[in-house]
Amino acid sequence: MDKLVYTAATGLRAHMAAQAAIANNMANASTTGFRADRVVFDRIELKGGGAQLEARAPTSEEVTDADRRAGVIQHTGRPLDVAVTGNDDWIAVQAGDGSEAYTRRGDLEVAPSGVLQTGDGFIVQGNGGPITVPPYDSLSIAADGQISIVPKGGDPKNPQTLDRIKLVSTKGTDTVKGLDNLLRVRGGGTLPGNLDAQVQTGAIEGSNVNMTQTLVDMIENQRSYEVQANLLKSAKDMDESG
Repeated sequence: MDKLVYTAATGLRAHMAAQAAIANNMANASTTGFRADRVVFDRIELKGGGAQLEARAPTSEEVTDADRRAGVIQHTGRPLDVAVTGNDDWIAVQAGDGSEAYTRRGDLEVAPSGVLQTGDGFIVQGNGGPITVPPYDSLSIAADGQISIVPKGGDPKNPQTLDRIKLVSTKGTDTVKGLDNLLRVRGGGTLPGNLDAQVQTGAIEGSNVNMTQTLVDMIENQRSYEVQANLLKSAKDMDESG
């Protein structure tokens, strides 16, 4: 009987964790550049005393990766908005711990301190490090990520080049999404700039969460949770009848 209890209990725990991941995806359905979490269930095979215990197979749940499909590009006309066009290309930013990480969030803004940052506050990296923007009359971002400005009181016909947004390719590199929604190289390290990467200015990439599929996943997960709860009830009934 204890085998049934442990199997059902691990199933309940796994489905509760999966429900949290699904709810997080739903909450970020309108977040710019968000990548949906992918949840994978697996069976844990217990071994002991030289024999495999087939009768007990607890459940394991893990958020293994993010859905890498691109989101829908939304045109805004805002000069600071950029959408990365390549599916494997990302924008380099400075994470909260100071390390380099990568995002698809292109709703850029100039902070009061003058640094260029994403809409969620991460500093955008250029070829020379964090990008600082002095006071300007106008600003433009080219398709290759190069930033040009007309300084305050400057000649509109002679814009000045500041830096180029560091765009990287994750193709062929083992990367993982963190809790801050940023992508990092697994085990540490940074990616080199990709000179062939392109951005679309005056547009942003939306979340790639499919709300219809997410709702279906939530219903299926809830039904599976109820199955595990009924197994616990059955184990209780068998224990009482015995």
